[in-house]
Amino acid sequence: MTAEPRTRPSEAVTSDAFRSIFRQHPAGVAVVALRDGDRPVGFTATSVVSVSADPALLTFSVAGTSSSWPALSRAETLTISFLAAGQVDVSARFATSGVDRFAGVDWHWLPTGEPVLDDVPAWIRGEVVQRVAVGASHLVVVQALETSQVGGGPPLVYHDRAYHSLHEGSAL
Repeated sequence: MTAEPRTRPSEAVTSDAFRSIFRQHPAGVAVVALRDGDRPVGFTATSVVSVSADPALLTFSVAGTSSSWPALSRAETLTISFLAAGQVDVSARFATSGVDRFAGVDWHWLPTGEPVLDDVPAWIRGEVVQRVAVGASHLVVVQALETSQVGGGPPLVYHDRAYHSLHEGSAL
């Protein structure tokens, strides 16, 4: 059976329509952190996804206009800290421009040199293996080098411009 060729819509999808669709698509919340010289750099990401288990690869996107992009464009390694439902304040802090995002947040330097958040359910340290410019953003592919998973309750989820929590009873 041969598939019929698809036609393109006569009008382009607007950014507002596109955002509206993705507001209805829930996403886990993480903080990406890296070292830039002697200072830590970090930002909130809701675009972290697993790409492959063997090798262990993940990806996330970041806007080219992000204040973190210049440092990220040079970084060789980084950490991704997955946030728990009780860490809305941490997510909000790392999503705020023009502030010291690490001030008032518990974190430490790993022996390998990357900053990592304390008291998170899990984190991954990884090596940046590829950066791809896509539209106004960059897709960053990372190979996991080290993980830590300590648990810590339900994950923090972002949906329809608000934070949510998954609970044991929320399974269908």
